[in-house]
Amino acid sequence: MSKGLTEKVIAFLIDLDGVLYDDNQPIPGAAEAIARLREKGYPFRFATNTTMRCRASLRRKLAGFGIEVNEDEIFSAPVAAARYLRGQGRPRVFLLLTKDAQRDFAGLEITDQQPDFVVMGDMGREVNATLLNKAFRLLLGGAEFIALQKNRYWKTAEGLTLDAGPFVVALEYATGQPARVIGKPSPDFFQLAVDDLGVPPAQVAMIGDDIEVDVGGAQRAGLKGILVRTGRFRETDLQSEIEPDGVIDSIADLMEYV
Repeated sequence: MSKGLTEKVIAFLIDLDGVLYDDNQPIPGAAEAIARLREKGYPFRFATNTTMRCRASLRRKLAGFGIEVNEDEIFSAPVAAARYLRGQGRPRVFLLLTKDAQRDFAGLEITDQQPDFVVMGDMGREVNATLLNKAFRLLLGGAEFIALQKNRYWKTAEGLTLDAGPFVVALEYATGQPARVIGKPSPDFFQLAVDDLGVPPAQVAMIGDDIEVDVGGAQRAGLKGILVRTGRFRETDLQSEIEPDGVIDSIADLMEYV
């Protein structure tokens, strides 16, 4: 990655899983890299598709890795969705989310009676047929469908595990209604995150380990995309049609450029 790229960038969006930590272990140098950004005065947000935890829980998790952040620096898919919904007047909302993630929707009217929106993320072990059928009927009744992300699966301590995507697609198929995706790589997510930073998209770089979701999504929204060789990264990613604006071995190497 060239020094010239970071000279054009004045703010960052930073993924969590695979960038700051991997398999619940901190990436070496991650805490120091975040401290350097703060020392240099770069505004940043942690931009994550994690949908099982509220941002207060994510802040505590990062603190456990020695990374001290403010809650308002965490811009997750639930936070983005809640912000989007608050811009829709006074909507009634049904949530297919973990109880923890639901905390990010405080202040909205949460109901299972004639909602305007059904919002779905990864519920882990809390998902069941009763909830899915409830959402199915509410969508048929006229509610709009919002998905926090459509990832197919993710890696847990038990191995590869179904993520929210298969359940979102099942409801799309059953109802004939496509979901509006608010998380990465949706342009809505990146626009909301950039608005939160108050910086023009062209001067923001997304740092992530996913060539499509992080880098491609950011570039399509007018941001720069920096790929790290940690987490999901595979060497074959560099053969993708998506060309990162920069590639670094890990988040720790960002310190050489800022």
